[in-house]
Amino acid sequence: MSQWLYIGLFFVVGLIIPIGAIGVAWILGPKKPNPIKQTTYECGMETVGDSWVQFKAQYYIFALVFLIFDVETVFLFPWAVKLGQLGLFAVIEGIIFILILIVGLVYTWRKGMLEWA
Repeated sequence: MSQWLYIGLFFVVGLIIPIGAIGVAWILGPKKPNPIKQTTYECGMETVGDSWVQFKAQYYIFALVFLIFDVETVFLFPWAVKLGQLGLFAVIEGIIFILILIVGLVYTWRKGMLEWA
């Protein structure tokens, strides 16, 4: 039962700290709104026209592809550290994982998603 007590305590502290920080900032923060503070500020220039602009979806796809290949290093690093101690099955699994990532990279490259235009 003591294991669950630590988990519950961790959960409670994990909720209290952010809620407390937001509450303290709300209580102690300055509250002096005025029209100048409420205006949109972008690079020191007044906005002209509508400030909501649609971005091409390709920028988001580019970011997602980067994120996928960035996260793969998190999975490959422990595997590479213990490569000498792994059996043949684990090495084959790692090679299959890398091949799947290469297929994904070739697919995105052929679709032209890596072109920044």
